Amino acid sequence: MRVLILIFSTVFLSCSQDNKVSAFQAEPNSSHDSAEWQIWAYTTSAPDYIGRFASVIGADGTILREGTNGWRCESFMPMPEGGFERPHDAAPGCSDENALAWSDAYKVGAIPNMKADGWIWMLHGDLGVDNFTVGTDGEKDAGHMHYIESGAHLMLMPKDPSSLDGQSADYTTGAPYVMFQGTPYAHLMIPLENYYSYQPAAEPK
Repeated sequence: MRVLILIFSTVFLSCSQDNKVSAFQAEPNSSHDSAEWQIWAYTTSAPDYIGRFASVIGADGTILREGTNGWRCESFMPMPEGGFERPHDAAPGCSDENALAWSDAYKVGAIPNMKADGWIWMLHGDLGVDNFTVGTDGEKDAGHMHYIESGAHLMLMPKDPSSLDGQSADYTTGAPYVMFQGTPYAHLMIPLENYYSYQPAAEPK
């Protein structure tokens, strides 16, 4: 009897936890340029235990929510009229305190000045860039030779970009690889499940 009670208790707790996660991840029924939708879309680019406590910045730069854990979630693409069709189109990311300096610098074309290595979650993926050319975000049809539109991934943003010089820049193996190698924006891309879902031609063969 005690064993049955323990099993039912475990199942109940698991269901309760799943319901909490589902409630956090459920898309709100609101316009895609609203604060509510933006908060949902950007914060779900990180695991829920990070996103639900993170600060959120709107596509226009306004603070939509003050967080408590030092992380910041935002869009890396400008918002079109009427809002983004889906989270992937916003290329949202959640940066920790160390990576904020990288995120701020990248958006304005400045050189990152970081205190330590940082991390950025992008579970919705991004619209892609040429793996070796900074500033090609979203230019999928511009004819770039090494363009990769990413699915879910995690990024390591090093304080010292040269620390990645010995790492591979090959994005077709499924292993972590360097993006923007040899530039001040060099960082390590860590593919997660369904990373190649937007560009199957690039996945390992």
